[in-house]
Amino acid sequence: MSDTPMHVRIVPMTADHLDAVAALERICFSDPWSRQLLASELDNDLSAFLVALDDEGEVAGYAGLQVVLDEGTVTDIAVRPDCRRRGVANQLLKVFLDFARGNRLAFLTLEVRASNYDAIALYGSHGFRSAGRRKNYYEHPREDALLMTLDLAAGGAPAGEEARP
Repeated sequence: MSDTPMHVRIVPMTADHLDAVAALERICFSDPWSRQLLASELDNDLSAFLVALDDEGEVAGYAGLQVVLDEGTVTDIAVRPDCRRRGVANQLLKVFLDFARGNRLAFLTLEVRASNYDAIALYGSHGFRSAGRRKNYYEHPREDALLMTLDLAAGGAPAGEEARP
């Protein structure tokens, strides 16, 4: 595995990506979303799912966002093990941050395993802050989730980055 930044093309998830995304779910999560549930999100007007495609057109990662009124929830970000630590999750998250700011969402929230230090650091680098803990939120293994929030109404930019109006 390399730490060299990876070039990906980020596109909306389609039915053609479902098998690869479902496989990625099974690799990355102890309680994965089924292919059927992922397929239902394609018809959900409140959801947006993106895939990051590598140079061969294969799914390197994906991310999901649900929006209700002016509130967004990042539902998932997952990256293939051989593509991790190469900026794929960062690129997916940036698309959602641009969308949230462009559509004047008030805030974004997400849950992350308390032991997932890399993800916590990624979200923190974009201005997300811990807003609480959900006890025993995850199973297999049982673990707390950190609830993280990015307050876009208050600027929502990490230190050193100018907030977009």
